[in-house]
Amino acid sequence: MPLLKFDIIQGRNDEQLWTLLDVTHQAMVEAFEVPDSDRYQCVTQHRPGELVLHDTGLGYTRTTNVVLLTVISRPRSEVQKTVFYRLLAEKLQAACGLSPDDLIVSLVENADADWSFGRGKAQFMTGEL
Repeated sequence: MPLLKFDIIQGRNDEQLWTLLDVTHQAMVEAFEVPDSDRYQCVTQHRPGELVLHDTGLGYTRTTNVVLLTVISRPRSEVQKTVFYRLLAEKLQAACGLSPDDLIVSLVENADADWSFGRGKAQFMTGEL
């Protein structure tokens, strides 16, 4: 049940945002083999200057199209993570024209007990999910 949190610089229109979210969801479903209905996404838009994302000395060229994606998820294998990073970069470049230099992904792992989907219950723990 991954939660995807996007940090971007303001300027994309609604269609561009939906394409970004849809394509990212497709890559996640394919790489992590989660049900298509497991879709939890949040977008935070920042004014220019409020999102500072250097290249860490790797020689990447960042633009105002940069996407910082935080994925909060159950543990995934290194193979699944590698596939996800590759698929995501390829799909976003094809569908959104996003340069792979403008994609940063951080995967944060959590466990079933770390989720409540409502009503004050831990649905993974109670067996409801």
